[in-house]
Amino acid sequence: MTTTSNINLVLVDDEADFRQTLAKRLVWRDIVPREAGSGEECLSILAKEPADVVILDVKMPGMNGIEVLGHIKKEYPKTEVILLTGHASTQDGVEGMKCGAFDYLNKPVELEHLLGKIKQAHEKIRRDEKIKVSEEKLREAKFRAQMGQQMIAAERLASLGTLAAGVAHEINNPLAIMTEAVGWMNLILKKEETAQMPRKQDFELALQKIQSSIERARRITHQLLGAARKDDSVLADVDLKRLVDEAIALVSREAKNKDVEIVQEMDPSAGIISSYLYQLRQVMINLLTNAIHATGSGGKITVILEGMDDSIKLTVRDTGKGIPKEHIETVFEPFFTTKSPGEGTGLGLFVTRGIVEKLGGTVEAESRLGEGASFYVVLPKQHKLLNLG
Repeated sequence: MTTTSNINLVLVDDEADFRQTLAKRLVWRDIVPREAGSGEECLSILAKEPADVVILDVKMPGMNGIEVLGHIKKEYPKTEVILLTGHASTQDGVEGMKCGAFDYLNKPVELEHLLGKIKQAHEKIRRDEKIKVSEEKLREAKFRAQMGQQMIAAERLASLGTLAAGVAHEINNPLAIMTEAVGWMNLILKKEETAQMPRKQDFELALQKIQSSIERARRITHQLLGAARKDDSVLADVDLKRLVDEAIALVSREAKNKDVEIVQEMDPSAGIISSYLYQLRQVMINLLTNAIHATGSGGKITVILEGMDDSIKLTVRDTGKGIPKEHIETVFEPFFTTKSPGEGTGLGLFVTRGIVEKLGGTVEAESRLGEGASFYVVLPKQHKLLNLG
């Protein structure tokens, strides 16, 4: 509860008798105000020591109360101002409220009414301070949580970089030998002497499964290396509409096999931007592939390209089953996937976010279960490639 003795108050009025009398009455109520006979003197006092509350007369020679109020709100936003007006100048009080005054009172002033307003103004300051402290604590907690997530991601990425170098040698070499062996066995099965071989179709099916697994393992190693490597791309003009066409063409067979339609909504103003073609192509393919995997047969994917003032916005929207709310913040983390075992690596969106952020942009996901998902990429038109190491 507010105690009047701890209220720092300045009383401003050019009528000395009125000001001094009111000051004495306030002292009797444990408020010791600093006095000023003009707006200029008030601002000089506040420059030495800001006040909690200022009692300010509106009609004064020189700088009037409304002008002083404007300076106070600009220089000392935490200070609350109570205006004093004559009965004939109530409009000045209303104007003062519009300019940020806490309240206004008509002269002659009833002391109890004035004291009530002073206490209310001081309580407002205390509430605002508590709210600010709470907001700062909330921001700090949010910042700590974000830093914790970033540290976890950084540790994962460091481990990923170490792992990738060994993966390239330890896995890709055996994969090459396996691919060669599968090819050799397929050649044998095509010879005339094996035409009547018992259960030949079973052998062919088994070889197809082996080849499919080899391709999946190779994709995983490529994604691992792509997430960890340093790229030497060259800045160039990129036609975004053509890039979208190329990316759709690259995934068209997979989309057709799943009976998924891909449509485009292109903004002519998006045009050509200065960027890094390889990185943008990989982002586009990753998002389209992710959308195809999420969309069931007969579904639809919409690619939207919008031009803004200094940036472009790329949206890939699908009609799939959607992403649970609790997973929206984690879909971009490495190795996170909602797909069944063997169907996803959990690296596509992680790699996408890494590329987009290195290009100075942002990527976000939005989804509701049963209504599909949307991925939004916003990139500056003039890209500055950040550290790719």
